[in-house]
Amino acid sequence: MTAIVSALAFVAVEARSSKDFLVIARTDARTALGLDEALRRGEAFLKAGADILFIESPESEEELAKIGKTFANVPLVANMVEGGRTPILDRAELESLGFKVAIFPTAGFLAAGAAMRSIYGEIRSSGSSKSWTGELYPFDDFSRLMGFERVWAFEREHSES
Repeated sequence: MTAIVSALAFVAVEARSSKDFLVIARTDARTALGLDEALRRGEAFLKAGADILFIESPESEEELAKIGKTFANVPLVANMVEGGRTPILDRAELESLGFKVAIFPTAGFLAAGAAMRSIYGEIRSSGSSKSWTGELYPFDDFSRLMGFERVWAFEREHSES
C-alpha cells in the first residue's frame, strides 16, 4: 500500500505547474493501521516530493510529539476536531510540537449548532426570541456578509422605474 500512496503523491508533485503550488500529502492510516504505518507513509510522501504532511488522527500529545520529531524540518498539519481523536491544542502548543498549520474544520458549525439549539429552544419554550440573551449577528452586517449588496445593486440597475 505504501507504494500506491507514494505513487499518488508523486503524480501530484509531477502535475504541478507552478513552484507556488504546494502538495499536502495526507494519510489516515493512524486509526486503522497504527502510528508507525502512518509515519512510514509520511516518509514515502516526502520521498515522492510532497511539501507538507498531514498525519490524520494522532490520539495523544505524545503521538503529536512523535510526528513532530520524526518530521522535524517538514511543515506539518494538525487537524483540531472538537470531539475527535486528536487532543485540541492551542497555537503555541502545536508549534512547540513542530506543527506549522492547524485547521479547525468543525468549530464553526458546531458553535452554530449550539447557538441554533439555544435560540430555537427559547422560541419553543417561550414562543418568541425576544427574551433570548445569546449573541446575534447584526442583520445588516449578515446581509452584507452574504453578498446581498450585489443583489441590491443588480435590482437597482435592472428594475423598471
